[in-house]
Amino acid sequence: MGCALHGEFPISIFYLPNLQVLNLVHNPKLIGHFPDFKSNSPLETLWLRGTKFSGQFPVSIGSLHSLVDFDIHGCEFFGSIPPSIYNLSQLRVLSLGYNQLTGTFPSQILHLSKLTYLNIRHNKFRGPISSSIFDHRNLEYLDLSHNEFSGIMKFEMFSKLKNLTGLFLSNNQLSLLIDETDSPSTLPRFQSLGLNSCNLSSFPNFLRDQHKLEWLELAGNNISGLFPKWMWDCGKETLKLMNISVNSLIGFEQPPVILPWVSLSLLDLSNNMFQGSLPIPQFSTLYYSASNNSLTGEISSLICNMSSLQVLDLSENYLSGSIPQCLFNFSYSLQALNLKRNNLSGSIPQSWIKANKLSFINLSQNKLQNQVPRSLANCTLLENLDLGDNQLNDIFPSYLAALPNLKVLILRSNKLYGPINDSETSETSNGFPKLHILDLSYNSFSGEFPFKLFQNWIGRKNVDAHSLTYINVSYRFETMMHVIRPQYDYALTITNKGIRLAYDKVQEDFNAIDISSNKYEGEIPGFIGDLKELNLLNLSNNNLVGCIPASIGNLLKLESLDFSENKLSGDLPQELVELNFLEFFNVSFNNLKGPIPRGRQFETFGNNSFLGNAELCGSPLTRKCANLGNSPPLPSTTEEEEHGLFGCDWKIIMLGYGCGLVIGFSIGYTVITRKSYWFTKIRRRSRRLHRRVNRRGCRI
Repeated sequence: MGCALHGEFPISIFYLPNLQVLNLVHNPKLIGHFPDFKSNSPLETLWLRGTKFSGQFPVSIGSLHSLVDFDIHGCEFFGSIPPSIYNLSQLRVLSLGYNQLTGTFPSQILHLSKLTYLNIRHNKFRGPISSSIFDHRNLEYLDLSHNEFSGIMKFEMFSKLKNLTGLFLSNNQLSLLIDETDSPSTLPRFQSLGLNSCNLSSFPNFLRDQHKLEWLELAGNNISGLFPKWMWDCGKETLKLMNISVNSLIGFEQPPVILPWVSLSLLDLSNNMFQGSLPIPQFSTLYYSASNNSLTGEISSLICNMSSLQVLDLSENYLSGSIPQCLFNFSYSLQALNLKRNNLSGSIPQSWIKANKLSFINLSQNKLQNQVPRSLANCTLLENLDLGDNQLNDIFPSYLAALPNLKVLILRSNKLYGPINDSETSETSNGFPKLHILDLSYNSFSGEFPFKLFQNWIGRKNVDAHSLTYINVSYRFETMMHVIRPQYDYALTITNKGIRLAYDKVQEDFNAIDISSNKYEGEIPGFIGDLKELNLLNLSNNNLVGCIPASIGNLLKLESLDFSENKLSGDLPQELVELNFLEFFNVSFNNLKGPIPRGRQFETFGNNSFLGNAELCGSPLTRKCANLGNSPPLPSTTEEEEHGLFGCDWKIIMLGYGCGLVIGFSIGYTVITRKSYWFTKIRRRSRRLHRRVNRRGCRI
């Protein structure tokens, strides 16, 4: 169990004649598949949870007549479940969650008369849920969530399952019918209940009698109005998790000063319409989100009594006043603080304690003033710092260069000024050792930009490009039935491909530099072409001079390049044609001259990419190039032979040119219209987006 096993598991072990227990749990690099099981196998416990075992179930799995506990949660099995599995008459635990299993609900489940635990969450099961499940009187735990089950289900049917303590139906295509006239006492006494996205329109009446509830999920329904007072008694002593996000709640009926659930660890009120002052949960809370509501007033200092808090997200409200001084020194456990997009004013408190655990701070889109606090240097675990879109008036905070884990630094749209001190940020070549996203745009920085700041990026290798890893904070808490490790993903707002967009996830592999709209002078150094992992480069609207380095053609992962509104001169390097992933390109309003390169992505850029350069010529501009036709020719046969896999005859190239051009345009179109995989965009319901556009104007 968790022994760092790797490689392929020897299939012969399954055939050991006396093997009763096989526990390989939490070895994520261990691969394997099921053998052709023998009918005389004594195996009773088979735990493969958290491994990379894969493949389809063999029909012979029904031969494991002694099997009691079968757990393949979080593996990579696919296909349908063979009917033979229902021959396992001794089975008590069947955990198949987080695989890619398909088919309809296994109605033959009734044959497993001893089954007490059934978990098939996060698969691809579809169709209606068979009513036979309600005849399975021994069931204690049932998780059917995150599949494609559909239809209407009468919740009263669960009254037959008297032993049921855990029920999860979330995130299917189900509509629950709950008869509010039924006595709440007829239903089981739940400890865990997941009813996200079940088309509920109110808090179910049966919750009045659920005094032992530890886990309650009602997110993504159509619940509106006030949170009812009678809900205060639902799990008042026992409730550890409550998620009522993504509804239309406007407030609490007779709100208390502090919310009553004394054991609460996680509270999510986000994406509702809560009004009035900020609700304060019990001081034991680890995770609290009230983001994307309409809360007003100041942040109560009572929040600073929450000394166990690990994640606090109050973003996208109307909270005003100053940030409480205690918020940065009340807790050694706080990892993520998000106060983005409120109306907070005054200074950022200076009292950031040493040895804190903060890894994510977002105070952007407020009205914060004065200086960037030097005590931020105490946040040695900090990975993401976003102070953008405020009114900070300071020089560049060079002391942040010493933060060993800082990956994202956003200081966009403030009143920051002056040169960046090269000696303070990079003289030891250790400044910003892990930084890979920097946005200093829309300030008044001046002088020559210290491009040496990015020398740490040279030779840096990304993690496995096939593994979509995001920057986040993870934390842990327990209930009687669960140990969970949820993650809080870092969000980001950045100008990408000419458009300012907000994203709710940031991939570890994304590398971006945006120093646009400042007063920078000097030339672009040639070594910038050594930053080969760069995806976005925006130096626009400065006073940069000199030529565009041909070495930029080495940035083969570049998707967005903006050098517009500078004083750059010389020719456009033909090497830029090598940028096969380039989707946005702008060099307008410079002093560039000569022909525009042709081929590949350059066939897709329009006039706006090149306007304002009086001596630039060739397609797509109407200005012809003297003595050169329209623009430089495409690579010659000699060049093709030098760089191709094999030589070919000029006549063959000419014969294939017509077809190749058509195919080339098709491929080019595919490349430039592909969706960027670096981020996952924020998706908000249309009514909420409409509401925010009306009150603040569109921000993205």
